[in-house]
Amino acid sequence: MATSVKLDEDLKNRIQHLAEIRQRSAHWIMREAIRDYVEREEAQEGFKQEALASWKAYQETGRHLTGEEVRNWLNTWGTDEEKEIPQCYE
Repeated sequence: MATSVKLDEDLKNRIQHLAEIRQRSAHWIMREAIRDYVEREEAQEGFKQEALASWKAYQETGRHLTGEEVRNWLNTWGTDEEKEIPQCYE
């Protein structure tokens, strides 16, 4: 899929300058920037969808943990006293 992107002169110059410094092509710089952006946005969208699904599950069941319970549990990770996830309650 061939795609073109219109860039203003300032941004073109900045990309070209960075490409020269990094000894890469301008195409490589732009491709990497777009890939990084898409990965970041996909991760953010995944987090959003997971939060919405969790909210829906809470609305349907009422089951939950408090923030303090979760923090206390997470603080045991990687220690000799690592605990199992606490039981949810309504």
